[in-house]
Amino acid sequence: MPKYIYEHPNWTHFSWQDKAINVVFGEVRHMQGKIIGQMNALGFSAKEEATLTTLTLDVVKSSEIEGELLNYDQVRSSIARRLGINTAGLVPSSRHIEGVVEMMLDATQRHSTPLTEKRLCGWHAALFPTGYSGPYKIEVGRYRSAEIQVVSGAMGKEKVHYEAVNPALVKTEMDKFLDWFNNENSIDPVLKAAIAHFWFIIIHPFDDGNGRIGRAITDMLLARAEGSGERFYSMSSQILAERKRYYEVLQQVQHSSGDITEWLDWFLHCLKNALLATENTTQKIVRKAEFWKLHEHTAINERQRLMLNKLFDGFEGKLQSSKWAKIAKTSTDTALRDIKDLVEKGILQQTGEGGRNVNYELVDFKIT
Repeated sequence: MPKYIYEHPNWTHFSWQDKAINVVFGEVRHMQGKIIGQMNALGFSAKEEATLTTLTLDVVKSSEIEGELLNYDQVRSSIARRLGINTAGLVPSSRHIEGVVEMMLDATQRHSTPLTEKRLCGWHAALFPTGYSGPYKIEVGRYRSAEIQVVSGAMGKEKVHYEAVNPALVKTEMDKFLDWFNNENSIDPVLKAAIAHFWFIIIHPFDDGNGRIGRAITDMLLARAEGSGERFYSMSSQILAERKRYYEVLQQVQHSSGDITEWLDWFLHCLKNALLATENTTQKIVRKAEFWKLHEHTAINERQRLMLNKLFDGFEGKLQSSKWAKIAKTSTDTALRDIKDLVEKGILQQTGEGGRNVNYELVDFKIT
């Protein structure tokens, strides 16, 4: 079995080949600036909407990487409440979701505050409010005291992917990591985000939740890189899309003797793809903001507002009065009245298909 990176002396003196990553690094930095510029040109409510959507995606997708599916609306509501964003249709969320949201917002909204053992342990406790991960009792809110292996496969046929740092060394290694995290200022924060993610995952300081905490640390440094807690792209969504490669690269580089070029190259390409995906989302958000600006004096009730927002956010399938009634929790008659009112106001129109189930869509509008 080849040596793990942490078995080498001075293993945290990471090295990489600048030449191999310079182009993609330059592209990422340029795109970050471009997206922030686009967002700053938007009104306050559109920026707020973009941040809310991005943070929601980040929380949902980071958990999905670990195979855990969180309710999107509950996550969104929890974030909106904590950021004081007034959105229609807030729903109560579970204690577990509140904990995950708490960690992500602490990382991004307080990105310039030092990262400490106490703060990390607070995040860990927020992720596991019951003291259990699934059916297993775990050590919560403190570094692990047991050996840890990352394995897959059926019982008796397990495959060991990774054996983490000895528990007796975790505190020493984490102290070194936190000292670097808080005091190393010569590395560009985007590169620092990539290194921090890898370094933290290699130490694997907790019984469980290392992936989610590692991604929160990444988001914290990316927020620092932009000097803002406003988030306009989701790294976790992109990691989920490239999950197979994410694990492959981690597995390869965990056996390196200190050169982490391959990891940095993957991370920067992943970040670039996250930024590209955002350009598309940004256009949707801009369109939605333009619509509401156009209709700021139009009489629109809460049910109509809820459904129009759903149409802008990417409504699944075709809009019919029966779906409207179900989502807006109202009668079919009221749904039909709501729809007809919007048709008269030139906001909705019937689609070409006739028949019993009439479908509706947004009227294309232009800002003059």
